[in-house]
Amino acid sequence: MARPLIADIDLDALRHNYCLARDLALNSQSLAVIKADAYGHGAIACARALADLAPAFGVACIEEAIALRQGGIEAPIVLLEGFFEAEELSSIDTLGLWTTVHSEWQLDALLTYSPRRPIATWLKVDSGMHRLGFSPQQAEQAWARLMAAPERVTDVHLMSHFATADALNSSYFRRQVAVLDTLAARLGAPTCLANSPATLAWPEAHGAWNRPGVMLYGSDPLEGANDASRRLAPVMTLRSEIIAVRELAEGEPVGYAGRWRAPRDSRIGVVACGYGDGYDRHARDGTPVLVDGIRAPLAGKVSMDMMTVDITDLPEADIGSSVVLWGSGPRGGRLPVDEVARYCDTISYTLLTGVLPRVPRRYHGGPVGTKSPDTPNH
Repeated sequence: MARPLIADIDLDALRHNYCLARDLALNSQSLAVIKADAYGHGAIACARALADLAPAFGVACIEEAIALRQGGIEAPIVLLEGFFEAEELSSIDTLGLWTTVHSEWQLDALLTYSPRRPIATWLKVDSGMHRLGFSPQQAEQAWARLMAAPERVTDVHLMSHFATADALNSSYFRRQVAVLDTLAARLGAPTCLANSPATLAWPEAHGAWNRPGVMLYGSDPLEGANDASRRLAPVMTLRSEIIAVRELAEGEPVGYAGRWRAPRDSRIGVVACGYGDGYDRHARDGTPVLVDGIRAPLAGKVSMDMMTVDITDLPEADIGSSVVLWGSGPRGGRLPVDEVARYCDTISYTLLTGVLPRVPRRYHGGPVGTKSPDTPNH
């Protein structure tokens, strides 16, 4: 019998979340961000499920784009960090990719390369995130250089990234928007600005393109949920089973370092999931799981291949009982990955992208004819 740990991927939920992003910004086109293997969900399967909805996809690097092309994805693919060396321009040209340009050396390389057809280019502006991009003043000069080379570049947009869009009341966000609005108006430039939180909560940031990412997978990126984010549906359900039950006397420890001690005579369920699968080792005692649809608390440190939960108050729970680590439970119950992340002092992004390849992905739903990639895990 196979180990019971599975990541169930609901492609209908993915499509629902994409449609929500699209419908929140009907005057924008919505790029589907599927970098980092679609946030751990399987980039090729997710791209195939969205192929009839999303006009383009976003990835972090050319390796991710090549994998999508090899998987049969023909839609435009934007390299959100551009190219890392000039030699990549040949592949960008051949594969028909779109590129971001965020630094002077990239701009020089792009404008000295002779493509077979002009390359769609997004010029990244540092409006306050202070990671990548041209300053607004530098961006004007870069824009002029791009506009002077129609034989090399086409469909030029301004792009930027927000540092505080997840905060529902952010003066810094508004400052960034003001900088970008002023620059775009001066240049007459279309924009791609809104990430997931801005797509959900800041319509003033919606541009010619938006780029929803983590919201596509059902995670709420906002500090406080709003009406739109409450409509997100979880895409990944990480599920397993209880593989052993232990009876502990009051005061007995569980797991490494004996961090948790039984406050009473207790029943402990051993679950087939651990940090070797990507579950966060920093999860605190009390981190919830769903056992047969009912909440039960983590008891003791997460091990590499197992974790232990207190099922003292669940007398029906036993070997073979279902366990949901996050996602959709039985009878309509849910355990949001965002809630689990808070118990781990992290964010949902790290949990979702951290689910390791040994955890099989099992795909459900999607449009008729959608096929999962021919690999056991992805």
